[in-house]
Parts: sequence; structure tokens; C-alpha cells
Amino acid sequence: MPDRLDSPTDLLLAWGRGEAAAFDRLLPLVHDELRRLARQYMRRERPDHTLQATALVNEVYLRLIAVSRVQWQNRAHFFAIAARVMRQILVDFARSRRASHRGGGGQHVALDEALVPSSGRHPDLVALDEALKRLELVHPRKSQVVELRYFGGMKLEEAATVLGVSRDTVKRDWRFAKLWLLRELDAGASARACRRPEGG
Repeated sequence: MPDRLDSPTDLLLAWGRGEAAAFDRLLPLVHDELRRLARQYMRRERPDHTLQATALVNEVYLRLIAVSRVQWQNRAHFFAIAARVMRQILVDFARSRRASHRGGGGQHVALDEALVPSSGRHPDLVALDEALKRLELVHPRKSQVVELRYFGGMKLEEAATVLGVSRDTVKRDWRFAKLWLLRELDAGASARACRRPEGG
């Protein structure tokens, strides 16, 4: 076996086998891409968000170190997991903020024009996360497609590679998931509007 592993995939496989040093050698190879992913996430957050991209990447590192024995497939799989971890960090942050500001609303995120509820308001991050969890219960792969495409910033081809399906399948899943989430988020926004007291 060579003394030095150079490719991210080799390092991921070594890390998955329990070689802790492989993670340290992997970080410089993935840092810039993780920063790009974090900046993409943070662009969807409020301008006054107290969490910055660098802090988000650092938190991802801490959580990934705690992950043990993942059967990493390749570089794309790593970034898919990193995207999920970032999503969870931001959702945890949003829940914490909501708990400390009861009635203050959630953090707003914009998926794209096809996913803005008919009320015209963008869904908050917690509502989106809850809708994705419901989607995952009935259509797990379609939920993964949203995570990879929207949260992970992957192209159709990249998502297809991670999921082991065709580009056309990912395209169909993406279209279905957007319509499904639109319905869920729109229904949730309408329900919250009905519960809101008059004048509030």
C-alpha cells in the first residue's frame, strides 16, 4: 500500500476504515469546496445572521470528526453528507432562535420561484426541514435529490452519480419534489395564517 494517499476518494475510504490521520490529510483537499458550499448556504440566510461561513465550516468539521465508520463512496458522497450536516446545523440554529424569540418567525430561505408558496412569502428553514422530512417518509430518493441539488448545490449529473441513477431520473425526481414541497409549504403557510389572531 502506498505511504501517501493523494486523492480525496482514497482518503475518504481510509477514513471510513478508521484511519483518523486520513481525515487530517483530506481537509486541505476539500476545504475550498466546503467554504463554497457554506457561502451558498449563507446567501440564503438573513443578512444579519450571526453564523458566518467560516464558523459553519468549522462546525461541519467537528460534526464530521464525530462520524464513525461511514462507508464513503466517493468525493460526491462526502459533499452530500457535508451538505446534510450544514442543513442540520442551520436548522438547529433556526430552532434555537425561534425558541428564544417566541412568535418571531423563522429564518427565510428561497428555494426558487417554483417553491415559493402562493402566499408570496418564502418558507422558513424550519418549515422547509419539516416538509423535507415528510417527503423522505414517502419518497426517500426524491428527498435526497432536493438535499443534493438545493442544499448541496449539485448538478443533475453529480446527484445522479451519488444516487446511482440516471440524470433523467434525477430530473423527474427534482420536478416532482419541487411540486410536492410547494403544496406542503403552501398548506403550512395557509394554516399558520388561519391560526394567526386578527391584528397580529
